[in-house]
Amino acid sequence: MSIRVVLVDDEAMVRVGLRMVLTAESDIAVVGEAHDGASAVDVVAETHPDVVLMDVRMPTVDGIEGARRVIAAHPDVKVVVLTTFDEDDYIEAALRVGVSGFLLKVSPPEQLIDAVRTVAAGGGLLDPSVTLRVIESFAAASPGRPKRSAALESLTERERDVLRLVARGLSNAEIAAQLYLGEATVKTHVSNVLAKLGVRDRVQAVVAAYETGHVRPGEG
Repeated sequence: MSIRVVLVDDEAMVRVGLRMVLTAESDIAVVGEAHDGASAVDVVAETHPDVVLMDVRMPTVDGIEGARRVIAAHPDVKVVVLTTFDEDDYIEAALRVGVSGFLLKVSPPEQLIDAVRTVAAGGGLLDPSVTLRVIESFAAASPGRPKRSAALESLTERERDVLRLVARGLSNAEIAAQLYLGEATVKTHVSNVLAKLGVRDRVQAVVAAYETGHVRPGEG
């Protein structure tokens, strides 16, 4: 079954380029396009995608508000924000509304394809050059001293180890190698972490890790 994708960008040529890259893959289908955050909500409701690629800077309704509306109406849909290096404020706002990751607009085609597959499979895009920098900034800006949540306290010691490595941007395979575990075991630990923290994916788990002080800015 193909991964269903909706493209949201106010520039038609950008959407054409994204469509060309994605539709060349046999397991990905572009099922809709939208030119701003408002129209994205309607297109998502009509096409039922697995993944939405959402530009940030768009007229009328920007990508952050568009992402918020899409996620609120369709919690199972994964939203990936298309960004540039100079949009940290937008990315911090995107984290707050629950996006599943970020992708640089200058990313090579193969990274775009991998991103769609990763997010569709339930993963999050933890690109160290973008996501971790912003998550650390996001956490550092939180007022007061971080407090450990009851949910975090419910994690086992091994689950906490896994969460720390997820927060460093490691994949399941890399975590397995570092902790001398099987990859299937790591996948189970990650699933348990998400369930106990009550979050939808790895990106939101990392936000929770920073907010609760389990991982601190500058670590990893």
